[in-house]
Amino acid sequence: MGILVEAIGAHGPRGEKNVKDKLGRRIDYLRISVTDRCNLRCLYCMPAEGVAYKSHGDILSYEEIVRFAHAGAQLGIRRIRLTGGEPLVRAGLLELVRGLKAIPGIGELSLTSNGILLAPLAGRLKAAGLDRVNISLDTLDSQKYAQISRRDSLPAAWAGIRAALEVGLEPVKINTVALRGINEDELPALAALTLKHPLHVRFIEVMPLGDDLDWARQHLLPLNEVKDLIGTVGELAPARVAGSGPAHVYRFAGGLGTVGFIAALSHNFCHLCNRLRLTADGKLKPCLASDVEVDVKGALRAGADMGEIQALYRKAVALKPSRHKLQQYREQGRNMNQIGG
Repeated sequence: MGILVEAIGAHGPRGEKNVKDKLGRRIDYLRISVTDRCNLRCLYCMPAEGVAYKSHGDILSYEEIVRFAHAGAQLGIRRIRLTGGEPLVRAGLLELVRGLKAIPGIGELSLTSNGILLAPLAGRLKAAGLDRVNISLDTLDSQKYAQISRRDSLPAAWAGIRAALEVGLEPVKINTVALRGINEDELPALAALTLKHPLHVRFIEVMPLGDDLDWARQHLLPLNEVKDLIGTVGELAPARVAGSGPAHVYRFAGGLGTVGFIAALSHNFCHLCNRLRLTADGKLKPCLASDVEVDVKGALRAGADMGEIQALYRKAVALKPSRHKLQQYREQGRNMNQIGG
């Protein structure tokens, strides 16, 4: 932790709080991809053969990440989420969690994971300062899990979910990508998990960010159809859960958890967007679905001071579009594993 805290360096100009973009959206959320590597090959995220990974020297060091996050905290960044690829495949992540949690102003630190490596680390992540987790789970069937992820790892993922609940990484959210013709028959059962467990299951429309845009179009299941399917479990009433973001959240009567819907395509929510994304190789993305990027790595490695780093934040905020163009099904420069979602 000491090494990473030292990486913050001189404070420099504090900058303005609560930076807003040209549409008046307050930008207070930073998603940080710590690696483009993953131990799964999910159909909607990566090709079966994987992708050409960045070398260790190509990705940001933990010290560089903490320094960049500290500059953002001075501009009003209050929430940070660690993503990948799969963030838990990168060694030393506990050190990064401690360093980020030590930054003044950071109120919440969360993690998105497939859960496979989480069980033995959950307690230590919690002790290091991690607040909560989102875990990807698209099916309850082992054969279908292997089909979707191209790996037979469902028991390990479930172990990660149980461990997250046991150590208090709450609320524990389950991210389920709704896929027409693949897992639509299981969506009611996934929603019903919230009746027996304090889990918060969120159904997400598949986004055309991979190499096969036709595949994404073929398997898109609009969330109004998902909601109809889930209605067979019981009546849904509006609810709230911490950090719900763009999700519309509901609860079954007597449910221990909630059910959420994130409809990036059928019900655009860009007017609520409050985030920037830092890729593992040091590019700051104003929008998930745009190839526009601001180079951060070059400035950090050239010894940029806090004011210069903050200028990169402001540049990215100024470049935020009014809305994404996912509906056009245009090819993107990066797969989802290279952005972090």
